[in-house]
Amino acid sequence: MLEFEVDPVSGFAWLAGFLVLLGLAILVLIIGAVNESPASIIGSIIGILAAIVGLAGLFTVSPNEAKVLQLFGEYKGTVRRPGLRWVNPFYSKVAISTRVRNFESGKLKVNDRNGNPIEIAAVVVWKVVDTAEALFHVDQYEHFVEVQSEAALRNLATGYAYDAHVEDELSLRGNTAEVADHLRTEIQDRLFKAGVEVIEARISHLAYAPEIAGAMLQRQQADAIIAARSKIVEGAVGMVEMALGMLESQSLVDLDNEKKAAMVSNLLVVLCSDRGTQPIVNAAHHSQ
Repeated sequence: MLEFEVDPVSGFAWLAGFLVLLGLAILVLIIGAVNESPASIIGSIIGILAAIVGLAGLFTVSPNEAKVLQLFGEYKGTVRRPGLRWVNPFYSKVAISTRVRNFESGKLKVNDRNGNPIEIAAVVVWKVVDTAEALFHVDQYEHFVEVQSEAALRNLATGYAYDAHVEDELSLRGNTAEVADHLRTEIQDRLFKAGVEVIEARISHLAYAPEIAGAMLQRQQADAIIAARSKIVEGAVGMVEMALGMLESQSLVDLDNEKKAAMVSNLLVVLCSDRGTQPIVNAAHHSQ
């Protein structure tokens, strides 16, 4: 069942008409009671009842709100145009907000693709775009949004590693834009039948579970140290190569293979050390 929009007549003229009818009926009732006229009393009572029933057909629609109309269980359309409207008094009118809303899931404990327990939560921004589907296709569409969003988040977390340990590997921590887009698409696929549009979905909390957080922090620190050392060694080798090339091209010194090896060793120690080097002065000992 898909939504179709209806535009009932303005309710201001009907409001004025029923109020006039109600006032006249009350006046006739008073006159009939004074004159003891049964016909006037009965007629005025019918008029009062008709006015009350007619007033029940009045309803208002606020901005960013819709009213779903039903007649004895049959869907009669959705009113989206704001203002005072009048329809058949026997129509039931269910209000559905079409405003943009957000939902933040609780912190879910799941395993990532590598089997590491992590904590993850997400914020989902959504709105109702089809009131008929939201009302008739699912039971309590707001609760449906929450449950399906959490299910999609769990499924997403199991498909990615928390951290990438291989080049070009997508991860929850390192590829937030791609992960957010995937999450929005997966939630939208689950909520399409509920007449809901997912505007945005993004991870709001991401952390290792407490029982492995310390070990994983040490692992991240070790990875960072190894990466930094690799970069330092790469740069040091380039500098040593450049220094040897300049010495040979300018013929400043004549180095044999043994001296080159010693020089390379000393330069690498100086360049790769994480401490400042200490100069050593060789003092020859002469015996008298």
